[in-house]
Amino acid sequence: MTSGPAPAPIQLRTLTDGGQRPAEIARGIAAFLAEARVSLDIALYDVRFETDAGALVLASLLAAVQRGVTVRLAYNVAHPGPIPVPPPPETAPDAIEALPVATRAIAGVPDLMHHKFVVRDGAAVWGGSTNWTDDSWSRQENVIVTVASHEIAYAYTLAFEQLWASGEVEGTGRVDPRPEDVGAIRVRAWFCPEHGEALSHRVAKHVGKARRRVRIASPVLSSGPILATLVEVVNEGRCDVAGVVDDTQIDQVFGQWRTNGVSEWKIPLLQRILEGAPFSGKTSIPWSPTSLHDFMHAKVVVADDTSFVGSFNFSRSGERNAENVLEIRDAAIADSLAGFVDGIRARYPPATVPQVDPVGSPR
Repeated sequence: MTSGPAPAPIQLRTLTDGGQRPAEIARGIAAFLAEARVSLDIALYDVRFETDAGALVLASLLAAVQRGVTVRLAYNVAHPGPIPVPPPPETAPDAIEALPVATRAIAGVPDLMHHKFVVRDGAAVWGGSTNWTDDSWSRQENVIVTVASHEIAYAYTLAFEQLWASGEVEGTGRVDPRPEDVGAIRVRAWFCPEHGEALSHRVAKHVGKARRRVRIASPVLSSGPILATLVEVVNEGRCDVAGVVDDTQIDQVFGQWRTNGVSEWKIPLLQRILEGAPFSGKTSIPWSPTSLHDFMHAKVVVADDTSFVGSFNFSRSGERNAENVLEIRDAAIADSLAGFVDGIRARYPPATVPQVDPVGSPR
C-alpha cells in the first residue's frame, strides 16, 4: 500500500466575505485539534462555541480531553474601552470557564490579548488572523496558516507560557524572532508586545527595500514606521504598491487622530498612501454587540518574496497588544498571499479619506 505525498509544512487557507460556510472552517479547525495526542495550548481573542459550527470545534476539543490530551485555553477579558480596531470580543467568559479544560483569563488592560493560535503537541501551530466565531469564518476576510515545525511551535509555546504564568499582556512576547528553516522555507516568529516596535520596523524595512511589489491587507494602518516608509515608496514610485483596508474603521481612526492631539501628524501620511496608491476599502457594518461582524480582517504584508501574516493589525496599538506574526521568505507563499490581497481589493471600491468641515468634525 502506497501513501500520498506528505503535506507541505506550511499551509495557507484564505477566507473571503461569503466565500465559505462556518461549518467548513470549523471542520478544518476540528481536524487540526483531532491530531493532538499530548497537548493543546490555545490562545484566542474571540471564541464562541454556542453555534452549530462552534459545536463542531468544541466536540473535537472535548474528544481530545477524553483521549487524555492536556488542554489549556487562554482568552482575552476586560476590554478597556472604545477603540475601532480590533473590535471588542464576543467571548462569554462564563461559557469558557464552564469547559472541562484548564482556562486562563488574560486581562486586556491596558492592552489586548489579541492572539489566535493553537500549539499542538509542541510540533505544529495553527494561527493567522481568524477568530473562532461564525462571522469570522464566513463574513470576514481572513488568513489561516498552519506550520509543522518543532522550532516554531517551541517559540509559540514560550509566548503562551508567559501569558499563562502572568495572566497579563504586559511583559509578554519575550521570544527572540530567530530564523528557522521549515523545510526549505525560512521563517521567523514575532511576538508583541516585547517586539512590537521592532516588528513594525522590520515590516517597514522590507517594504522600503521592495523593488517589485508591496501588497497590504490590514483593517487599519497606523504604525508610524510603516506609514513613513510607505509614503516614501509611493512618492518615489519604487515598485507596485496596492492594498485593502476596512473603510469604516479607517474613518474611525482618522476621527481619533483629529481629536486626540497626539497622532494628528499621521493624517497626511495615511491620506497620501490611500490616495497615491490603489487601495480599496470595505465598508463594513460599524461594530455593535448584535450587528453582523463583516470586517475586512486579514492582516498581511507582502514585500517582494517576503510575507508577514498573523494577528497584528500593522497599527500602533498592535505593537502594544499580545500579537503574533510569521515572517515567511518564500516566493510561492508570497505569490499566493499577494493574489489573495489583489482578489479582495478587486471586490471593493477605492478607499476614501473622510472629509472634514471647518470646525474639524468628519462629515
